[in-house]
Amino acid sequence: MQSPFDDFADDSTGTVFRDVILLALIGFVAMVIMLLPHVRKAQEETEDHRAPGNVIVEIHWPPEMPYDVDLWVRAPKDVPVGFYNQGSEYFNLLRDDLGDEADATGLNYEITYSRGIPAGEYIVNVHMYGLLPAGGEIPVKVVVSVRKQFDVARQILQTTVNLVRRNQEETAFRFRLDGEGELVEESVTTVRRRLVTVAR
Repeated sequence: MQSPFDDFADDSTGTVFRDVILLALIGFVAMVIMLLPHVRKAQEETEDHRAPGNVIVEIHWPPEMPYDVDLWVRAPKDVPVGFYNQGSEYFNLLRDDLGDEADATGLNYEITYSRGIPAGEYIVNVHMYGLLPAGGEIPVKVVVSVRKQFDVARQILQTTVNLVRRNQEETAFRFRLDGEGELVEESVTTVRRRLVTVAR
């Protein structure tokens, strides 16, 4: 025979279970609300420091081509920056990519950043340091971006330079930036100017 207290016992167990679940849910919502300001602050800091420099010059070449290509950059009235002079008054080379040597990512790229945006002429060169197989050709993508204070980096120039022999050095861009960090349109040329020998 069923006791009249059995229904009461089942009901109290269900009530306790619902109360525990409800309290856990309220606790979770409270934690999320307390964490939101910290998440927003971290996102703002990341966006503000997305690019560590002001003039950003980068080169990329196909990952299946593990060859040693070098980026050389010269700021106005400054010395060239490349693999054996990785820093100057304005520019720093972030990494000297040797192709597949000591490369954990498999990506082929080099990148330089400037501190400040001095007005004047900039020169960007690409240099084939290592050997190429006979008849080989490496397409090197060159990108120049400018990031003014508190702004997101904005691409201003892009081209592809084809390298076909050892020690080949090509000028990808010569261009001028004005005092506001804006590209002087009629200033962009590819008139050749060696940087590798100047740096030595």
